[in-house]
Amino acid sequence: MSLSKRIFNISNEDEFNSVALEVFHFQYKNIPVYKKYVDLFKSRKKTINHYKEIPFLPISAFKSHELKCGNFEAAAIFSSSGTTGKQTSRHFVNNLETYGNSFNLAFERFYGKVESYCVLGLLPSYLERQGSSLIYMVNDFIEQSNHEQSGFFLDNQKELFDLLQRLSNNKEKVLLIGVSFALLDFAEQYDLKSNQNLVVMETGGMKGRRKELVREELHSILQKGFSAEKIHSEYGMTELLSQVYSKGNGVFETPPWMKILIREQDDPAQLTPIGQAGVMNIIDLANTRSCAFIQTDDLGKKLDESRFEV
Repeated sequence: MSLSKRIFNISNEDEFNSVALEVFHFQYKNIPVYKKYVDLFKSRKKTINHYKEIPFLPISAFKSHELKCGNFEAAAIFSSSGTTGKQTSRHFVNNLETYGNSFNLAFERFYGKVESYCVLGLLPSYLERQGSSLIYMVNDFIEQSNHEQSGFFLDNQKELFDLLQRLSNNKEKVLLIGVSFALLDFAEQYDLKSNQNLVVMETGGMKGRRKELVREELHSILQKGFSAEKIHSEYGMTELLSQVYSKGNGVFETPPWMKILIREQDDPAQLTPIGQAGVMNIIDLANTRSCAFIQTDDLGKKLDESRFEV
């Protein structure tokens, strides 16, 4: 079985550990900047026999280096948003099929087939630039949905409101995925009736448009505007090829080919216990041809082996 198939068929801890170590050794040999970084941990490298011992590359490396595992012509280059003049992250994607497998399998795991939803994307800040991995994913969802009303919305929020009402009256399943500031703008202008068939999913980010809010405050406002019992969340990054989802209360769950490790803020080699906050490190085994082991700038805490908060 090919490595990519094995990644998406991981079913237990031993399989994850085996594949993670294989990916680690492959990337150590083929990503020069990662090899250089790992060699800083040389005394530990020779004894690495578990994924928790693997060094995690600081996420800033995606801004300063072309992180390619081997030589390949990129099928796509995803880039992060950023203010003018600032260096942005770039993710050189070897194979878009791998990305498609990752986001489709993860979504199906938590929400079922995307074909059963009318998919609405309220992502103005992402639509206004090139290279967004989120736009690529949502566009794929829209195409798969085969629903004539699926599509993106920019500033036409009245049109979105009218459509959501019609879909609610028809009792159709709807996925509304939006950037936080746009969902807030909508929630402050319109009041929707309660609709059990509507999934409101925020992707985070005020993008400089509004004051940053803690997730609890954001969700409280959105719950009122959308008359929703829960607000769902998607957590992803330009540097990743996988996403994690929360079905409410800011509790995220990983698919089987991802792991979240929490480490001490002043010691990248020290794991924190369950329930204690620290720096989030992410293993995304879908990143076979970039870097699968990333030290983020986000803080979080694990609730158990597969669930965590940001």
